[in-house]
Amino acid sequence: MSAAESTGGPVVCVGETMAALAPDPVAPLGSADLLRLDVAGAESNVAMYLADHGVPVRWVSAVGDDPFGQRIRERVAAFGVDVSGVRTDPSRPTGLLVKDPGADGTRVHYYRRGSAASALGPELLRTEAVRGAGLVHLTGITPALSASCRALAEAALAAERPYTVSFDVNHRPALWPDDSAPRTLLSLAGRADIVFVGLDEAQALWGDGLTDAAAVRNLLFGPHTLVVKDGPRDATAFVGAASHTVPALTVDVVEPVGAGDAFAAGFLAGLRRYDDPVRALRLGHLTAVSALGVASDHGPLPPADRTAHLLGADEEEWDCQCRPA
Repeated sequence: MSAAESTGGPVVCVGETMAALAPDPVAPLGSADLLRLDVAGAESNVAMYLADHGVPVRWVSAVGDDPFGQRIRERVAAFGVDVSGVRTDPSRPTGLLVKDPGADGTRVHYYRRGSAASALGPELLRTEAVRGAGLVHLTGITPALSASCRALAEAALAAERPYTVSFDVNHRPALWPDDSAPRTLLSLAGRADIVFVGLDEAQALWGDGLTDAAAVRNLLFGPHTLVVKDGPRDATAFVGAASHTVPALTVDVVEPVGAGDAFAAGFLAGLRRYDDPVRALRLGHLTAVSALGVASDHGPLPPADRTAHLLGADEEEWDCQCRPA
């Protein structure tokens, strides 16, 4: 399926969003005196950034009938995301996560077992909120939440489907208590139309032999479009038989959580707007900068004039904004 085929109808992002607690100011959790309340969810992050880019987008999920659920719904809607497909569950709570920043990265503690979103299932795909979607965006987090959520992901990737599916592998080891993640995520990714995966993530899941983006493409040959992200270095988009690599922009990182979601949203928005993999990769990098520069999962986009200038810049000028090789 070509990039152009993903442009009809709204984007529908399906998955759980939780209340999020994080030390403020940023510090290890054990030494923090204050925690900031925010919201966090890979799919709603993508939805909010897509809305920032002017893409019609809907977030579909479930939250508890509690203040956390109300706050999440209001926060996501405030960015211009359609939340009419978010169900309020009167018997299950909204999920919660707590961030623990450290010198070696941020650990995340999840409190989401039995949450409202963990009860989502394949029937969601038959609701009005999903019908008419041009693209459905899923992540590898959803199938880890419960058996019904795994069935939802499987059903969304059925061979006969009326929409394009983008799938961010988004492996969260803490959510997979058994050894099923490698085979489950490989199977799901192999059936999607557009796939996002980090090179280090692919190596952790499927072996150290995946030494570069081309090796990942040899493993994941099914998706028409595969994007392999190599951390702060670059990202490569394989589109059919062609490949395109764009180096990442230099940025001072405040907190990396959420940058992958921002990149995915920027790339999808770029495909929808330009049907050009290079511009889509550039918009992915520019959007990721928004998340890397803030402590929360969502930050403001770069100024529109800077974005427009860099999207149209020649390769040499773009490379000047990037990290040294």
